[in-house]
Amino acid sequence: MGKKKFLIIDTEILPDVYEKVLFAKELIRLGKAKGVTEAVEMAEISRSTFYKYKDFVFSTSEHAAGQKVTISLLLSHTPGILSNILNHLAACRANILTIHQDIPINNAANISLTFDIANVVIGMDELLNSLKDQSGVLRAELIAME
Repeated sequence: MGKKKFLIIDTEILPDVYEKVLFAKELIRLGKAKGVTEAVEMAEISRSTFYKYKDFVFSTSEHAAGQKVTISLLLSHTPGILSNILNHLAACRANILTIHQDIPINNAANISLTFDIANVVIGMDELLNSLKDQSGVLRAELIAME
């Protein structure tokens, strides 16, 4: 039982207190709150709630140094879309490790990308959302984080 086990869970099914703890931690990290008291007031949670969960609730971006991420993309079969995705990841300072592309079927191709996020300049949630917003991206999903 001593080994920690981590899960990635959609916040829609969790009580909002977990997101509020993350928000308070982010306020402190960015210097937008002078301390815990100010951060918990801004997040509208109690200090005891903050201290109860602060060491157990993390965003996908926290402690990301040296981690590998695998994402699955469904791209429309249009010239230049994969190139645009790779350029976008390079601009975010992601280091591509592997690319697997299936043959396009019904004008869409499945792509699997694994990349290192040690130097990425935005959070993982923001990165995934920015990929979803790229032209020609029909689907973008996080498969694994190591």
